[in-house]
Amino acid sequence: MITTVTNTFFVDTFVKSDTYKNQFSHEALNALFDYYEQLEDGTGEPIEFDMVAICCEWSEYDSLKEALSDYNDIKTLEDLQDNTTVIELDNGGLVIEQF
Repeated sequence: MITTVTNTFFVDTFVKSDTYKNQFSHEALNALFDYYEQLEDGTGEPIEFDMVAICCEWSEYDSLKEALSDYNDIKTLEDLQDNTTVIELDNGGLVIEQF
């Protein structure tokens, strides 16, 4: 049985979770949903929604400076993008796939 995951379902699942409700901002959740939707469209393969895996694979940062403080060898946004997937948020924050 397959359930189609909409943006509303995706965001609400995180928001209603006692464990993961504070993991990402609404802006980050919307950006992650868009990322996975585009990835599905690009590959033609469905992606299984796994909230726990998403929380383990991605981190949100308020700024590039905050993100760079977690990586000793990374000095610029371009360096970060060369090493992992980076989703830039309109508020200046970033969502980074952990590596």
